[in-house]
Amino acid sequence: MAPDSLFDDRGLATVRRAYAVQMLALAGIGDDPALEDAFATVPREAFLGPPPWQIARPGGYVPLPKADPALAYQDVLFALAPGRGVNNGSPSLHALWLHRAGCAPGSRVVHLGAGTGYYTALIAHLVGATGQVTAVECDGSLADRARANLSHLPNVTVIEGDGARWPQDEADCIYVNFSVERPAPAWLDRLGIGGRLVFPLGIPAPQRGSGGRHALHGAGLCVRRQGEGAFSVRWLGGAIFVCAEGGTGDLIGSEAEREALKNAFERGGIEFVRSLRWRQRPDPTRSWFTGSGWSLSYDEVE
Repeated sequence: MAPDSLFDDRGLATVRRAYAVQMLALAGIGDDPALEDAFATVPREAFLGPPPWQIARPGGYVPLPKADPALAYQDVLFALAPGRGVNNGSPSLHALWLHRAGCAPGSRVVHLGAGTGYYTALIAHLVGATGQVTAVECDGSLADRARANLSHLPNVTVIEGDGARWPQDEADCIYVNFSVERPAPAWLDRLGIGGRLVFPLGIPAPQRGSGGRHALHGAGLCVRRQGEGAFSVRWLGGAIFVCAEGGTGDLIGSEAEREALKNAFERGGIEFVRSLRWRQRPDPTRSWFTGSGWSLSYDEVE
């Protein structure tokens, strides 16, 4: 039996399996046995840090009255670095995103904004012993925690660094867990043919106090490389993540681009975007948004 838990190990295994089934159902996933097994196997409580645990609620964080591991298995955000608004995010959202990311056995995956490593561990479970996962986290204390939490997984490497600079080699999947105003060149240039980039596009909300800055408008996008400069896109729904920190020059647009992206979000229609044009001349009449060197188009990839 885990300390402070009403459940023994067998009971906790049942709780985790029920949680896995529920998260996939909330994400609208009909059948993904590998992903269900990942959610049912990886112990979320091991990545939350010492108690008291805090969960995000409108207006701030609320401490849980006890640290029973069973409480980790619900669709809530747990604080990792509350002063900066960094959380262990929504399991149902990540269930959908990981389902779309297609992290198959043997895949080379780069997880950017790894936090303390919970979703990295799920990815490592999906890619298996023949896969490789590189987890990148810009915050040194979180990177240290992730390194300790993931030390038992030989297929994971944790790096403290700027997510805009990774991957440094070709990757099958790039999984981003912080909001950006534009994708970094490395993400698009080093994504292998058929590979997927999953990331939250967003506009920062006005800064309030000393805490982390989150997106005002945001959406998850799944980008698949179809060929040289050709990327198909599918919308994953609304997504409000903490905004990129560290060396963010490649992830932030100009003031004009930011205003144009804000206007595009407020105008609506991102769910109809079907392609990302990279270093190509956009068609303004078919573009949801046009930035410097890239655009999001309503047209399918030819």
